[in-house]
Amino acid sequence: MQTTPELHLTAVVVEDEPRIRRFVSTALEAQGWHVYEAASVASGITETGVRKPDLVVLDLGLPDGDGLDLISRVRGWSAVPIVVLSARSDEGDKIEALDRGANDYLTKPFGLGEFLARVRVAVRARTSAADRDSVFSFGPVELNMATRIVKKDGVELHLTPKEYRLLAVLVLNAGKVMTHRQLLHEVWGPTQTENSHYLRVYMGHLRAKLERDPAQPEYLLTETAVGYRLVGL
Repeated sequence: MQTTPELHLTAVVVEDEPRIRRFVSTALEAQGWHVYEAASVASGITETGVRKPDLVVLDLGLPDGDGLDLISRVRGWSAVPIVVLSARSDEGDKIEALDRGANDYLTKPFGLGEFLARVRVAVRARTSAADRDSVFSFGPVELNMATRIVKKDGVELHLTPKEYRLLAVLVLNAGKVMTHRQLLHEVWGPTQTENSHYLRVYMGHLRAKLERDPAQPEYLLTETAVGYRLVGL
């Protein structure tokens, strides 16, 4: 069952095809959002700057430029959640959008239910991160950033420095798809961004320590060929 978000949330929908723009706007409005529309990179940047929205929904193929450039521009001054809706299904386009700072990426055609669920995750992750103190919980796991203590079912766990760093990066970006490159850069440094085998090994270690069933993870999820996402916060 879908739930209506808090009142007074504002979205900017940047899409040049009127039919799709109205479809997305109507869906958000039905969930309690106040929506502003834009049909180009330039107007999308202007609306985002003026409206200070809680969400940007973005198409990449726009008449005056590439939506990827809008992501880069907006990320220079805002952490607003950005959900990309694009006909581009190539893995490289998805990774590029996420690397530039998009929170999520759905390929057209998309299901309305999935779109609204992704929106809720993106907005909830940002809101909870802003309101939360240094203690983060998901499922049976509790992470205290101040003390660097991680517990599962109340029992303290030993994590190596790299395991802890990987977990912390995922927690601080909860709900967002983190690409392999982003995680390698954050955890191992800028010279190791191509060594994805490091990531697979350490993600396996984290799942073994944190998940109820490492073979069927509930919280540390794989985004196939793209990266990982932590859910459940």
